[in-house]
Amino acid sequence: MAALKSGMSTPEALFFASSGNTLAIITNYFLGYLLYEKTKTKLFASKIGTLSYTYGHKYGYLALLLSPLPIIGDPLTLVAGVVRLGFVWFVLIAGSLRVARYYALALVV
Repeated sequence: MAALKSGMSTPEALFFASSGNTLAIITNYFLGYLLYEKTKTKLFASKIGTLSYTYGHKYGYLALLLSPLPIIGDPLTLVAGVVRLGFVWFVLIAGSLRVARYYALALVV
């Protein structure tokens, strides 16, 4: 929004905001992917950890619909990597929602 108010064109601001945020969620995904290897024994040692992992697989793609929201969005993209959601589907769902969020914000300004 600050870029638009300072005179940047809408398509240019949309491109930079969306691509930067998409790269950030891809980084979160791979951090989660790497965390799985380091934490899997601890994750499956508890009943809640096993249940969380199961729910992550069952509702993971639906949960990504909440990923553009503040506060819970970034942790959801990290969890997507932990539960090993398909990377292409992850980028298509979460990335397109991030683009849509910035497009909606651009319409407001």
